[in-house]
Amino acid sequence: MKEVDGVRLPGMLYILVSFIPWIVYWILCGFGNPLGITVPLIISIVLILPQILKRSFNLMDLVSLIYFSLAFISTFILNLNIFLENSGFLGYLALFLMASFSIAIRQPYTLQVSKRDYPRVYWKDKSFLTINNIITAVWAGIFLLNSVIFLFLQFPLTVVLSNLFIAVGIFFSVVYPLKAPAHFALKEFKKYDWRVFVDTSKPKAEDEYDVIIVGSGVGGLVCCSLLSKWGYKVLVLEQHYQVGGYCSSFMRKGFIFNAGVEDVSGLWEKGPITYLLKELGLRKEDLFVKNTREYVFKGRHIRAESLEEFIEILSGMFPDEKENIRAFFEEAEKAYEECYREAEVYGTPLPAELIVKVFGERKLLDYPREHPHFYDWINKSFKEKLDEYFKNEDLKALLCALLGYVGTTPDKTPASSALTACVSYYLHGGYFPKGGAQKFANSLRDFIVNHGGTVLVNHKVDRILVEDGKAVGVKSGDRIFRAPIVVSNVNAKTTFLELVGRDNLKKEFVEYIMGLKMSPSCFMVFLGLDMDLSSYPTLIKNMDDGYEIVINSNADPSLAPRGKASITILTSASYEDFPERGTEEYMRKKQELSDILIKKAEKLIPNLSRHIVVKDAATPKTFERYTFMPQGAIYSFDQSIGVKRPYFKTPIKGLYLVGASTFPGGGIEAVTISGIICAYDIYGWKRQRRDDFRAIVARSYCYIMP
Repeated sequence: MKEVDGVRLPGMLYILVSFIPWIVYWILCGFGNPLGITVPLIISIVLILPQILKRSFNLMDLVSLIYFSLAFISTFILNLNIFLENSGFLGYLALFLMASFSIAIRQPYTLQVSKRDYPRVYWKDKSFLTINNIITAVWAGIFLLNSVIFLFLQFPLTVVLSNLFIAVGIFFSVVYPLKAPAHFALKEFKKYDWRVFVDTSKPKAEDEYDVIIVGSGVGGLVCCSLLSKWGYKVLVLEQHYQVGGYCSSFMRKGFIFNAGVEDVSGLWEKGPITYLLKELGLRKEDLFVKNTREYVFKGRHIRAESLEEFIEILSGMFPDEKENIRAFFEEAEKAYEECYREAEVYGTPLPAELIVKVFGERKLLDYPREHPHFYDWINKSFKEKLDEYFKNEDLKALLCALLGYVGTTPDKTPASSALTACVSYYLHGGYFPKGGAQKFANSLRDFIVNHGGTVLVNHKVDRILVEDGKAVGVKSGDRIFRAPIVVSNVNAKTTFLELVGRDNLKKEFVEYIMGLKMSPSCFMVFLGLDMDLSSYPTLIKNMDDGYEIVINSNADPSLAPRGKASITILTSASYEDFPERGTEEYMRKKQELSDILIKKAEKLIPNLSRHIVVKDAATPKTFERYTFMPQGAIYSFDQSIGVKRPYFKTPIKGLYLVGASTFPGGGIEAVTISGIICAYDIYGWKRQRRDDFRAIVARSYCYIMP
């Protein structure tokens, strides 16, 4: 909103105010009255004076002043009646040229008006600009059409038709901005937004189920847990001998190591994993323990137990940035809270298309207004966000310490991803899976089994069965399992190109899936040590040498024999850097990298190499073998800005995706979100809201009964 003579006017009202000189012009000139030139000029001057003082001009008001000044000169000085006699044609032609010019310079004139109604956070949004370009183009068309009408038609058709088109323009300008964000969000998704009804009460044959889950990563187990709780007959098929995918553990001589999970977010009050545990009746204290962490940066060891302590340490290291550091984290905290504002309903943030589907069109339109801080993070890279607050490059580098959790560089990392996957650890801390990652995965498995579900390991799915464009079941070895809904927790490339088959998909979709780049992988060394490392933190991130140490037994002493330590040393790695598994070159490369990492770690843990009693290592090709993740990618697809993951609903009716392949990406919290979303979509979003309401009413009834 802006001020005109000290009064704030809404955008549409201001458009009407800007139209006043033109309305007066057309009415008076229609009667041949010369005041039709003078009065509009005076009104235009009145409108433009406040803008001169503010040095901020409305294009339409500026064009009005220029047009009526020329009309005044032509009529009263040059004694020409062209502006008086052809007011309709020339007036609308001038407005057409104004609108067209504003589009050409990428500043649609309605954009200036829209900024009066929408907060600054909207202004640089691509959809906001697109919407205004379309509205301005519509007005340009109306102005041109009216100009032609006045050129070729006579009164009263000119008045009736021109006013009719103006009314259409006003209606479009009011309605389209309300509908457009939802239209853009649903434009592609609605092609996949099918609904498959499952009758859970219908008797099923032995190998017939309501829902089949292919793969037992956390996303699939979460989805299956909720569905089993809600009464679905579910089946999980896993090709490995244990469930969990990357969220698994293994034992060597009494030492327990995690396959990948070391630092879990989403366990704060409004976190998705907290929500899930409450839904399943599991206790956070039984499954997770808060991590202690240390950063090694420029030779300095940085350890903080809380956000406030971390801010104080950073302020001491970078005194010139003290105020900016606090301001950065204050804004980050607000943005993070806003991100999870709707999580109270379904336990998870939702992508744009589901905000429309679940909460309605208005919710998406109001999203930037209701989430101004988070929306700002959505539209920037993490580098841009850091540059906005800080000048010191060392400080920026230090705040990128956890970008390995996204697998991208600061300039290619969406600020929103950095916020939820990295900065959130500073705000609420991270957690280590108590008893090892396998315990969490097994807890979900046990919940499923205890609620009537079936979990089969050593059952590799060879094919997802598709009939007439619909998923109808899966083939595993010699067995056929049937269900109207199949949920794939397998990477999308494997799901579509191998399990579904290209013959069941459109060429364009296959090319899109094939073109998706995989995320980075890592190299891990697992060591069992006959030494006590309890004085160290659980996580040590050495930014100077590019690796990190996870002392598993410091998070949970049961992961190593008494007085000994289970540790993991890891660093980023590329799939292409390793020869074929089983070859001498592969084993040599694996040994060389292990020795390098151990030598580096020995700078922080002296004499480490002398206390090794168990040693193992995993390469990207190891991860690929055990998880079937192409290239052993940690986060499935690349998580850089501009990379669009597949929707959780697919071109095959009844086939869902969960896990790191779909929204919101990789990481335990992220795949938990994907599992929750999939479960609610199968169950029915509105149906779940009704059930929640009934539960609240039932509880209230119990409270008031004697």
